Amino acid sequence: MSYKNYILVCGGTGCESSKADAIYKSILQQLEKRGLSKEAQVVKTGCFGFCEKGPIVKVLPDESFYVKVTPDDAQEIVAEHIEKGRKVERLLYNNTASKEHTKIDDLDFYQKQFRIVLRNCGFINPEDISEYIARDGYLALEKVLFEMKPEDVINELKTAGLRGRGGAGFATWMKWNFTKDVKEDQKYIVCNADEGDPGAYMDRSTLEGDPHSILEAMAIAGHTVGANQGYIYIRAEYPLAINRLKIAINQARENGLLGKDILGSGFDFDIEIRLGAGAFVCGEETALLASLEGKRGMPIPRPPFPAVKGLWGKPTVINNVETYASVPVIIAKGGKWFASIGTETSKGTKVFALTGKINNSGLIEVPMGTTLREIIYDIGGGIPGGKKFKAVQTGGPSGGVITADYLDTPIDYENLQKLGSIMGSGGMIVMDEDDCMVDVTKFYLEFTVDESCGKCAPCRIGGRQLHTLVEKVTKGTAEEKDIKKMRQLSHAMRKASLCGLGQTAPNPVISTLTYFEDEYMTHIRDGKCPARKCTDLLSFSILPDKCIGCGLCAKKCPVNAITGEKRQAHGIDSALCIKCGECEQVCKFNAVIRE
Repeated sequence: MSYKNYILVCGGTGCESSKADAIYKSILQQLEKRGLSKEAQVVKTGCFGFCEKGPIVKVLPDESFYVKVTPDDAQEIVAEHIEKGRKVERLLYNNTASKEHTKIDDLDFYQKQFRIVLRNCGFINPEDISEYIARDGYLALEKVLFEMKPEDVINELKTAGLRGRGGAGFATWMKWNFTKDVKEDQKYIVCNADEGDPGAYMDRSTLEGDPHSILEAMAIAGHTVGANQGYIYIRAEYPLAINRLKIAINQARENGLLGKDILGSGFDFDIEIRLGAGAFVCGEETALLASLEGKRGMPIPRPPFPAVKGLWGKPTVINNVETYASVPVIIAKGGKWFASIGTETSKGTKVFALTGKINNSGLIEVPMGTTLREIIYDIGGGIPGGKKFKAVQTGGPSGGVITADYLDTPIDYENLQKLGSIMGSGGMIVMDEDDCMVDVTKFYLEFTVDESCGKCAPCRIGGRQLHTLVEKVTKGTAEEKDIKKMRQLSHAMRKASLCGLGQTAPNPVISTLTYFEDEYMTHIRDGKCPARKCTDLLSFSILPDKCIGCGLCAKKCPVNAITGEKRQAHGIDSALCIKCGECEQVCKFNAVIRE
């Protein structure tokens, strides 16, 4: 059945948490109530990417882009747009130039993006295989099965220059070729969907919005290297992605695209889902394989590498979600097409989760070589409240900070490494002038210390010691010689840790010391936090001319450090104050200040 309108409702986790499902159901109810069910079809899609403006509803064919939609807006959308053909002006996205846009490609957030991995997210119903097939889904698998030899696939990937998007950037063709050349009776294909970086949700959104692209790519990998079994290792905290993967796998089996004799080619390949418990270390491939085998997730020394000896001792290809999502497009459009995008050494696109102090937070995909300035200011819309940009953390807890001096650096694997950071899986957290770099470093160290498996001493002991040293700085008890200790300890951890977690855990320390050593020294020498974030170095006071004596701060103070008569200016007893900041948070008149 053809419809006059198609109403696409964002069904990613972010929008779902903001009542997107209720919006979807309300629109259905309104269509039925008004007898318009044959006029418009409602489709729940994956993530549109523009998370800052969610929940999002897009109406086709005119591509009206409605933002911050609520269930109560459903009636107006149906009554005005669907029934009367009039756009709901108040819900349309409005850019900084006060020009109303109705087409997604016209939005400033999308103009510099180029979607390969996210090509279907926000466009199709991820729970309907026919919609994936309608957008050329599984054509690449058919091409591989009937028109290409395994060597042809390897050469196409080599021409494309696709590198692993999970962090290390290893050449995908080379990894597949290692496994292909090993003579074994059993081989495996594994998808690493154990995304654990704080603020990162690239893989989750891809799986939620386009699960079949991963299944197709894994089947292509299986045929190429001679494997007949695949596993998707995904953390249990991703229930929506898991559910949509289960639906996709069942649909692929029903349509002869997984299982025995795929498309009558004689090739057998099936996929199973394995749930992880959310351990960050299981993002490391040998720890992931140990967990997949039912063991404790701990890394082992390499070589041999998993491509030669991996799951249950058999050759295993491991790639992350984003890497696999690029494969069908490369096969369909050719390696040369993919290689025409990006830089000389980093081809194609990269997906980033743009978060932090940014106006337009969300999921973006840009060509390799796009500058940080373009990402932060053109796509991200700059820093909220007119604040000054301070730094951006790339690569999550394993990465480093990049300052304003390098905003025009093209983003690729090599350039980020030169700046003391890494690409990582794609987390990108923006910080402004109000952020303390020492406090940020302590946060990342707390995360890596907590997530360390404890197997090797450099990570288990070194990480804890490094955290203690940074914590001393935030408390005002550190000495200048502690800076030297941090550097020495960081370099020792880099060299001696068993896996990538321990080797990269010191990156935030090394990076912030490189660019913000003066901030560390201000903490140590002056006993002050320039950003006023480290509470141990602060004192709280009340401005008499702003305080109206409402008493709310006194009621919230857990230690009764605030005194004063009603309707009279209050005061804080610094001897009793524990610097919790409750008074500052509840004051409606900005009378409480940090000093």
